[in-house]
Amino acid sequence: MTLLSSAPGGASVRRPAPPSPPPAPPRRKQGGVILAVPALVWYLVFMVGPLVAIFVIAVLHWPGMLQPVSFAGLGNVRTVFDDPVFWESAGNTAIQLVIALPVMIVCAYMLGYYVAQQPPGHRILRYLLFIPGLISTPAKAMVFYAVLSPDGLLNGGLDKIGLGSLTDAWLASPSTALYCLILLDVWSGIGFTAVLFAARLGSVPDEIGEAAQLDGAGHWRAMWRIHFPVIRDFVGVVTMLQFLWTLFGSAQNVLLLTQGGPGSSSTTLSFLVYQKAFIAADLGYSQTVGVVLFLLGLAGLLTIRRVFRQNY
Repeated sequence: MTLLSSAPGGASVRRPAPPSPPPAPPRRKQGGVILAVPALVWYLVFMVGPLVAIFVIAVLHWPGMLQPVSFAGLGNVRTVFDDPVFWESAGNTAIQLVIALPVMIVCAYMLGYYVAQQPPGHRILRYLLFIPGLISTPAKAMVFYAVLSPDGLLNGGLDKIGLGSLTDAWLASPSTALYCLILLDVWSGIGFTAVLFAARLGSVPDEIGEAAQLDGAGHWRAMWRIHFPVIRDFVGVVTMLQFLWTLFGSAQNVLLLTQGGPGSSSTTLSFLVYQKAFIAADLGYSQTVGVVLFLLGLAGLLTIRRVFRQNY
């Protein structure tokens, strides 16, 4: 559209009209927010609510669910830190993480790399590796009890081959009970983790492996120097998941196999939370240990994320 204007001398000059304002953007629909409300309510009630409750109960003296409650302040913290059982449990948890996590991640990555190379029968191998993840925790505990009990398969096998002097009450010995639980953790998680690694390695472009072969790289070098840096961030995610599972989920194995004993030689922090809450009926102590677990988990996640972040 143009406008006519008169110039000096009476001549008419065509001038372009000012541009029209852009159309107003369409109003965003609020349907997505409404649909998200149930999920947000669920998250607040069942995720944020229990997390807040941990910190609230940790400052209370609460000797049982139906008992009167009083304010304890930092008294629970002093009680926990003065308790030698807590420090032994913290040491057991540290040993469990230091042994189980590296062994599980390294072995699972190597196994997953082998499966990703699609050897003969690799599809069947994937299913076999996933089987421990399909077995319930009580069933796993029964299998390990059948193997490690005083009259179990391990001691029977040692007797058969003339090594009867090496037999032991593996789950009832202070020197071996914790390591039997660590063995169960590794056996339970290594196959499932290997399947995850194989799936991620399968998405790496074939050109990367072919270029490594042309450069003369063998499988060991290609595995650690070529493919590992490509999926480094995924390794960090899997490590964080296994760290959280080992830190918070070890209580069920301890409960089913050793009850934290002998003494407290196999008691972990997560089992100590259960023991103090449901056996000793000391909810304040229990949730104070829960706060310690939460802080340890948060610090561990941040450390793992920093270690495994991509360098490019």
